[in-house]
Amino acid sequence: MTPATPRYDRHAETARAAALQALALLGTAPEREFDALVALAAELLGCSTALLNLVDNDRLFVKARTTPGAMTFDRATAFCDRTVVDDCLTVIDDTLCDERFRHSPLVTDVGVRFYAGAPLRVADPDGVRRAVGTLCVVDTVPRTADPRALAALAHLATLAEALLEARRTALKAIHIATTGEELVTRLGQQDQIFRQAEQIAEIGSWRLSIVEGTLDWSDNVYRIHGLPVGHKPRLRDAMRFYPERSRALVQTSLDDAIRRGRAFSIETDFITADRRLRRVRAMAEPEIVDGRVVAMVGVFQDVTQRHALEQQLRRSADTDALTGIANRAAFDRELEAAMERARQDRTPLHLVLIDLDGFKAINDTLGHGAGDDVLRLTGSALAEPWLMGSVAARIGGDEFAVIVEHPALARDITGLRTQLEDALRIPIEVGGVTMSSAGSVGIAPFDDECHSLRDFARRADTILYTAKRARVGTRNIRRVA
Repeated sequence: MTPATPRYDRHAETARAAALQALALLGTAPEREFDALVALAAELLGCSTALLNLVDNDRLFVKARTTPGAMTFDRATAFCDRTVVDDCLTVIDDTLCDERFRHSPLVTDVGVRFYAGAPLRVADPDGVRRAVGTLCVVDTVPRTADPRALAALAHLATLAEALLEARRTALKAIHIATTGEELVTRLGQQDQIFRQAEQIAEIGSWRLSIVEGTLDWSDNVYRIHGLPVGHKPRLRDAMRFYPERSRALVQTSLDDAIRRGRAFSIETDFITADRRLRRVRAMAEPEIVDGRVVAMVGVFQDVTQRHALEQQLRRSADTDALTGIANRAAFDRELEAAMERARQDRTPLHLVLIDLDGFKAINDTLGHGAGDDVLRLTGSALAEPWLMGSVAARIGGDEFAVIVEHPALARDITGLRTQLEDALRIPIEVGGVTMSSAGSVGIAPFDDECHSLRDFARRADTILYTAKRARVGTRNIRRVA
């Protein structure tokens, strides 16, 4: 038994299909931007599987997913069909309790028990925004999603919509740019509208002549560069707007596209004429005459705001919400990278583990609000400038860790421990009652005997256990490495 085939509004479906076809995405190869979005969605909602789907007339096409699996589904059996039809965030805490989908093959055969999906909307030919796909997460166990996680999914869907709109605008611009003089003549009266559209989308068109080595820019490309509209720039002059670390990547991508006669797309940092750091994306296709690439024609877009939003979302995913320092997942990545640097460069590296003493008593006596204040103040103490850029994280309820790489700190580990213990003495007063929290500190050096993150953490944990036992006497303390 499968869900009953829903009745679709014929006019709405026709307009929706036109909006979807304009994106030219069905059946296309994976793209980095969409892969990054689904990876971030899976991480933020704690699900192993996240997908970006496009819903056609009777089939659902998967554009990006975080786990291997089918790339097309029957629309009538897919949860995303309901999200598109209802055009709103759809959450199914337990699919077995949902009469619409409990008998779907995705539940009975694949084992999907939880679903959360946000619609992706783009404008149809009449300018009406239509849901053409979804950004969704699924799990094999039922669950109740955190409202903040669902809000993050909606924000990511907004970012995906911006990528879809930018793609459609870019396709239109490339089409216009490659049509030639006949199209320019025919569209003369609409030139002003096109220029305004370029400005709104922060996008411009360009053409590189291979033989002459000169560039033709639309007005908005000059604006993105921070230059007055003027004479044709040379390629070598245009390259100077990229930071040195990015310039080689841009040049290599362009050279490879010309040599192979194929399209390219690249996103990188960019510095304007007035020294403002921006983020730009360049896309181009070859112009081929008699089997030879004579030019590259493409678009150039300022994507600074979208890139900043992506970075902000990534930082949010790596940050402990209460203390404002790194969380466990981010800390493990940083420690792995630090260990690799220490192996290759033979630079000093120490791992500091911290266990708060008296935290439970403060929670029990003064309340969880006071306990939260202790955690926040501890996070602030571990982010102080004197730690010289050391990476601090909250790795458990009242457990913290610090990665120390600065040579000046490594030269005096005893002094480092003393300073940390002093910084972790935190008094808390509630209703006239004052209590103090302190921290036991274990500092372990990295060497060739630390073959893995677990080895390094176990060494630091052993040292912390010894320090804590010395602080509290012979009381039995059990820790899990």
